[in-house]
Amino acid sequence: MAKTIKLEHITKIEGHANLTLSIDKGEVKKCELGSVEGSRYFEALLKGRKCYEAPELTSRICGICSCIHVVCSIQAVEAALGIKPSEQTKMLREMLVLGERVRSHAAHLYFLALPDYLGCESALALGPKYRKEVERALKLTQLGNEVVRVIGGRDMHPVSAQVGGMTKLPEQEQMDLLRRKLQDVQADVLAVAKLFGKLKNPKFEAETEYFSLQDGVGYPTLHGDLVSQSTRFSKDDYLKYLQEYHEPYSTANFVVKKDRPYMVGSLSRLNNNYKFLSKNAKKIVNDAKLKFPIFNPFMNNFAQAVELAQSVDRLIELCRKIKIVDEEPVKLKFKKSRGVGAVEAPRGMLFHDYEINDRGEITKANIITPTCQNLLNMQEDIRDFLPSVLKLGEKQIVLEIEKLIRAYDPCFSCSSHFLEVKWE
Repeated sequence: MAKTIKLEHITKIEGHANLTLSIDKGEVKKCELGSVEGSRYFEALLKGRKCYEAPELTSRICGICSCIHVVCSIQAVEAALGIKPSEQTKMLREMLVLGERVRSHAAHLYFLALPDYLGCESALALGPKYRKEVERALKLTQLGNEVVRVIGGRDMHPVSAQVGGMTKLPEQEQMDLLRRKLQDVQADVLAVAKLFGKLKNPKFEAETEYFSLQDGVGYPTLHGDLVSQSTRFSKDDYLKYLQEYHEPYSTANFVVKKDRPYMVGSLSRLNNNYKFLSKNAKKIVNDAKLKFPIFNPFMNNFAQAVELAQSVDRLIELCRKIKIVDEEPVKLKFKKSRGVGAVEAPRGMLFHDYEINDRGEITKANIITPTCQNLLNMQEDIRDFLPSVLKLGEKQIVLEIEKLIRAYDPCFSCSSHFLEVKWE
């Protein structure tokens, strides 16, 4: 007898998504995972706007990842206009997005993922028994917010980072204070990794292509080529390899490489770049005795814990390295051109692609978010994972499936279809 399971509101994720499953005699007949957020029109909204307005507008795509949208948008515009930012500007932008990565990973790991493993319905239920864990999560989230505020001017939707440079620079004393606070949480991030390294994950492997940036020098954030086990290409060539398409049951686009799914995010970055980890982060990996590549998508949680240590170490290094000097933002000279930004958001690869005319107006925009790229891979992982849990009760089946979805740390509000308007 056929059985249908519908998850019409998947909990403990960013945004809203539905999952429909149809099972007949132990065989999965239907598996449809899609966003049910209202369609977003940011690509259309950008058309006709001055290119320097794009970072401010696109930061509103997501309240969780506003910094990375700002920086990706800036890099796309600067690539189009041939602007080369100063080393100080590049380092401050890296600090901005690493601060966001710290707060995003800490919030996801403790408040969205951890309750699944500890038998709690929500993060609120963690409080009485797991007070130390909750306090640690809040401490790391608040510190990530402080990094963003010092560099970007405010906690969300930063205003200091602009095309051509920074409109307001932090004081050197603020950088020194940040460094001391970051040093104070190094023990905390090691405790996070220890906790998530001990959690028991389902024995499930689903080999796929793992895409991330790689620059051959350090752990990737804002620069490099796109790499997987089989491919390496420049960000400017992404359209030659990746294709977007739409399914009627989702307001989010799906993205594939040669009609095949792939994965982006912390696990992909770790699989491709573990040799570039900081000393502390590398010790976490070595102590866990991991063999790369890792094919279990549930391990994305542990990969985020490793990245917390990596991000804090890198932020400390940047605080030491940067000696704040006054700089004027570069003056913009418009020309007909195209520019692509490709950066690592907390959840994976993010693309902003703009075409600009000689008046500095955007004539075409394409934005691809991490969750759009992960969507088909998530759907296929659910399809492959489901047979291993069918003997459980329906409530437990739902929990295990939701656990898998949450391991991807998806942001469906960020991924809903950007453009459904036809321009003449």
